[in-house]
Amino acid sequence: MKILHTSDLHIGQIIYQYYERADEHLHFFSQLEEMVKANQPDLLIVAGDVFDIPQPSAAYWKLFTDAFVRIRNIRPEMAVVIVAGNHDSPSRLQSNSSIWQLANTKIVGTPPPLDFRNTQGWEEDFILRLPSGYVITLPFMNSEKMDPVIALQEYVAKENKNNLPVVMTGHLAVTGSDMTGHDFDIGTLRTTDISRFGSNYDYLALGHIHRPQTIGDPEDTHGDVSIYRAPVARYSGSAVHVSCDERYPHSVSLVEIADHKGEVKIKTLPISQLRHFVILPKEGDPFDNQKQILKFLKKWVKDNRGYYIRLRVKTGTDLSSDFSNNVYSLIENEGYDLRYNPKIIWEAEDNSGQEEKDDKENNRMEFEVEEIQQISDPLQFIRMTADRFPAIDLASLEDTFLEISKELKAMDEESDNKAKTRKSK
Repeated sequence: MKILHTSDLHIGQIIYQYYERADEHLHFFSQLEEMVKANQPDLLIVAGDVFDIPQPSAAYWKLFTDAFVRIRNIRPEMAVVIVAGNHDSPSRLQSNSSIWQLANTKIVGTPPPLDFRNTQGWEEDFILRLPSGYVITLPFMNSEKMDPVIALQEYVAKENKNNLPVVMTGHLAVTGSDMTGHDFDIGTLRTTDISRFGSNYDYLALGHIHRPQTIGDPEDTHGDVSIYRAPVARYSGSAVHVSCDERYPHSVSLVEIADHKGEVKIKTLPISQLRHFVILPKEGDPFDNQKQILKFLKKWVKDNRGYYIRLRVKTGTDLSSDFSNNVYSLIENEGYDLRYNPKIIWEAEDNSGQEEKDDKENNRMEFEVEEIQQISDPLQFIRMTADRFPAIDLASLEDTFLEISKELKAMDEESDNKAKTRKSK
């Protein structure tokens, strides 16, 4: 089985609240199309975060649809698997799945049912059978509930008499992964140990973490061909630089698997970026006055293009209230392809980077957004933050919530009984 693995497209991202990135995504898709044409894979996997927001505009849906129609036309016999990530709307992606099946594309938005053990035939919604192997298609889901993952592997194992490769998808943070470039601090994001995924698969196509990497291999270097003994888990990385902190190469993973429990060959196919991030000045002391900055930029923008620029400024430097507008105007008046990140890096001349680090520590979020999105029980959040509020009587709160839950359940049952009585009349 030959696979192209990508993830974290983030179509529709508006970066720095100002700039659309449709041309950057089109630049990525043109490269992906060439990769499909050159490598003739059996399968293309997009491991989550197709869109940047749950409700993308019609224009971004069209960008997505047109791109994958072009890819399908390049290699109609290739299967495509697209799963929802934490940025996607599971129900919106799922609502289009039936139509996409006609194009040999499996889209999975919603995770397995919580009561999967009592749901007949649920496995078929998450398994794709190919002549070259099996694909277990799992979207973003609660990492505490991994039982369905093991159940799906066991389901496939019973059928896989010919020892075909088994590929699985996942969108979450694996313990020990390199999260460089993400805007959260290590330790504030719930992670899942790789052992919880079981071992009856050959390749786990991961999404969510933007740095390309093979789990458990610190020597994994960009651009090399690596051969592993199954099972192997890998982040392909994001398609474009999602933030200015992603100062590493991005790529698509080309994976080849001959048979189940055999060798897994992985090659990284580099993605060129339409625009790069640059911090100015690149070296030396930070800027220390507004006039100096604008004079520097006026010259710099004439000689450079294709960048997102961010400024290093000495702590305490007095900038006018319309400083950012001046920078925007300077760039736009020159007409060059440059974009400005207004989040200044404040630093002292003799302590480079420390101010930015301190600012991040003082303002950091305790939890990542997607982690909070997973929480359906208010008590779970209270338990997670209980150490911050020692005066809280957690036991009493739990008893109160239990009583409320029972009362709500009783009210629902009463409402259902009244509805049934009305129907019977």
